[in-house]
Amino acid sequence: MNAPQQYTMARQSGGVAPLRRAGSIRRTTSIDSTWPDGAAAAWLMEARARDVIAPIRSGTAVVIAEAGYMMRISPRREILELSAWPEDARIAQLIGVRAGGESRSKISSILGELAGAPLYQILDDFAGSSLVARWIWSQWKDDWQAFRKETEIDKSHGRNGEMLDVCTGFAKGSTALNEIDMSGRNFSDAPHVGGLPNPDDPNSWHKMAEQQGPAMRRARRIDAWRDGNLIIVDAFFQDSGTSPAGGRRGVHEYRVHAEIDGATYTMLSLQALPMILPFAECPGASVKAGRVVGRNVAEFRNVVLDVLPGTLGCTHLNDVLRSLADVPAMVSELDKGIEAHVG
Repeated sequence: MNAPQQYTMARQSGGVAPLRRAGSIRRTTSIDSTWPDGAAAAWLMEARARDVIAPIRSGTAVVIAEAGYMMRISPRREILELSAWPEDARIAQLIGVRAGGESRSKISSILGELAGAPLYQILDDFAGSSLVARWIWSQWKDDWQAFRKETEIDKSHGRNGEMLDVCTGFAKGSTALNEIDMSGRNFSDAPHVGGLPNPDDPNSWHKMAEQQGPAMRRARRIDAWRDGNLIIVDAFFQDSGTSPAGGRRGVHEYRVHAEIDGATYTMLSLQALPMILPFAECPGASVKAGRVVGRNVAEFRNVVLDVLPGTLGCTHLNDVLRSLADVPAMVSELDKGIEAHVG
């Protein structure tokens, strides 16, 4: 059997957000998961998102959009309760929908015209965020393996619990498929991560709650600005959770740099940097991410899944790349915002 290629383990966070550039737009989102009724019960997901622009001749932050939701989901990742803002009566149609392809297609069919807006992005990200959320119990439970079996957590992942070949990290022959390895160093040695806001920029991130006890967070940042005929993108993504010993530990983190044609929104170049990943095979997905070059960024929510399916991609890197579909809408808002706030 030919085992997939292994790489140097990605174990170092990129740290706080960079200072915002004049003439840029920044979107930050967070989805926090908590379990008020215990590890095996339904849990809460609180999401927040904010778009800010930095005018060309001032370093202030102009908030142009905000959104959020509170969701309760079942252990099978079904939406049991949902309230969102800005309010939209159609949100109620998502009750009962299960995370994954079902939720993404349902969100698209019901709220498709909101694509590009902060609310759409955090709703679309419900699938990926809920997929990884219960990783936090590997940090807080001594009997993590028993808990996995008793609660059948794994059956809500992959193909009804079958993880073989679902992504680069779980390709045939990967150490991720080794039960001993999954319960050993790769989970217990998750690297420590710090805060995300930049202390030199109070507007670098939207306000996020201080998490106590077992709690998970998916956070992302997208910076975009024009540079001549190009649109430059600097994107960040992190899954992290609280640690019983204090502080936070990260399980996934990527940084993505991209150049996009400013007129056609064609992806011209892409660099995906694996910062924190759980297995030695996982960084291989970054090598293949360049397959999206030449595609229209506005179509990335579908294109990425077509171009990087299965072992060609990483579930979490694909989520990062899919989020870039919002860049055209963000840049449009940036152009209008700069015109309105030139000073």
